[in-house]
Amino acid sequence: MKIGNSEARATRAPLRLGSDEHRDLFCRTLLSTFNPYKPAVIDWPKLDDDALRRLTSLPIWDIAVQTEEKASRRVQAFANGVTDPLLREAMELNAFEEGRHRHVLANLVSAYGIDLCPQEEYRAPRDIEWAFMVTGFSECVDSFFAFGLFELARRSGLFPGDLVDTFEPVIHEEGRHILFFVNWVEWRRRKLSLLQRLWFDLRIAAVWIYLGWERIGLARDLGDGPAQDNNFTVTGAGSVATNVTLRGLIDVCLAENDRRLGLYDPRLVRPNFIPNLARIVRRFLPVAAPAAA
Repeated sequence: MKIGNSEARATRAPLRLGSDEHRDLFCRTLLSTFNPYKPAVIDWPKLDDDALRRLTSLPIWDIAVQTEEKASRRVQAFANGVTDPLLREAMELNAFEEGRHRHVLANLVSAYGIDLCPQEEYRAPRDIEWAFMVTGFSECVDSFFAFGLFELARRSGLFPGDLVDTFEPVIHEEGRHILFFVNWVEWRRRKLSLLQRLWFDLRIAAVWIYLGWERIGLARDLGDGPAQDNNFTVTGAGSVATNVTLRGLIDVCLAENDRRLGLYDPRLVRPNFIPNLARIVRRFLPVAAPAAA
């Protein structure tokens, strides 16, 4: 992987968002940081009884496998209609990596004997751009919390370090994906006329409203199938760490989000809606009392 040092990046010329240079940068950033690992050759570590119980009891595996499968199909479907060669290449890599995540998770549940519910038949969405944006913004939400939960799992020691490290490439790739996606959104909207941009912004707002309904379990069939419980990224905190408060979780998520996305060229747009919302929520949360001496 080629990321480069922050000092060298900081001296580069300003980037005009929406330009060809902007497109080239966010596409080549994704392409140049590709990790060619193979899910089939991952050596899953042996777990003791307690660690195995904690792993198999996590309420995430069904939705995680289905989500990665759906994401891969939706990104590839959108990529099929892209005419720009570099942009299409990057999107196809994104789709491949989402599918690879699905294989990693499928191999994990097989290795540890985790039972999954029968997977729902995939139904192609009628609006490919809408589905692509739902997938992209949904990953912005999930990745923000996944960054923090992954770090909490590392710190807690409730799972073997070898198992946690096995997922590092997947977590790293999710950071690359959301960086690519939000820069595509900004590039795309700046290529539109004023009226087209207004419509595009309204669609983005509609996606966020849809995701908000989905996260609180109120979304119903809007053409993409029934809603599912996608709150595991928040409710899973208690499964990977003990004595963690919501404020503590937000602090870790913010720090990890800054660290992971700070690896890349600072001229690229960062996902900011969820981090900014988290900072607002944090202001109203009580500070934990210091432990008694």
